[in-house]
Amino acid sequence: MLKGSPLFLWPNQLSSVYIKMKNLVVLTGAGISAESGLKTFRDSDGLWEGYNIEDVATPEAWEHNPVMVQQFYNERRKSVLEAKPNAAHYALAALEEKYRVTIITQNIDDLHERAGSTNVVHLHGIITRSQSSIKPELTYPIDGWEIKMGELCELGSQLRAHVVWFGEPVPMIEHAAAICVGADIFMLIGTSLAVYPAAGLIGYVDRETPKYIIDPNIPFVNVKGPVIKIQEKATVGVPELVNQLLKD
Repeated sequence: MLKGSPLFLWPNQLSSVYIKMKNLVVLTGAGISAESGLKTFRDSDGLWEGYNIEDVATPEAWEHNPVMVQQFYNERRKSVLEAKPNAAHYALAALEEKYRVTIITQNIDDLHERAGSTNVVHLHGIITRSQSSIKPELTYPIDGWEIKMGELCELGSQLRAHVVWFGEPVPMIEHAAAICVGADIFMLIGTSLAVYPAAGLIGYVDRETPKYIIDPNIPFVNVKGPVIKIQEKATVGVPELVNQLLKD
């Protein structure tokens, strides 16, 4: 096949095509995972599977009762492994055909990856990995759904879920903010914008960048510029918007 044929791209041409792709940044929250059957504390008065957040999602909870906290996340991990990506997850993955997509998620599941998304930033960690309880930078894959008490990291500390708890720093927040600064299109899906610092990320998006918000209960956003509100659940609103963006 001759060089220059529309059916063939040399490596330098591939780079040029990729560079010309628009940066599409997506911030996802609990709503998109809830439609895959994963329960959250978002709509249940601060309770998560019947537990107070303070009892299972803080460093103090781990210090007070590590066995209970470990079991709580083992059960959540089992639920994640049994869950399947939904239409919204698959639609977002399809955007990579035309856009340079980065998904910033507040969720601790791996449903975006399993749907085919290749560039996912987990703000609050990912439950399918474990971490050292004294050095969170040390993370490990988990074989199955359970971390047992007595399983130690290389420094000799107990392994725990690789999840950012309330009161802990969010290591990826500066990276996520930098990604938002460079967005050509921004989508906000299934989040109430109630948890900081993630809720502040939309403020880093340029005022002229089109912003799409998809949620049955549209959160208040104090931003200037174009904001398109789609009052639908993720499995309805996301595929519709993605179809439109792929046609544009």
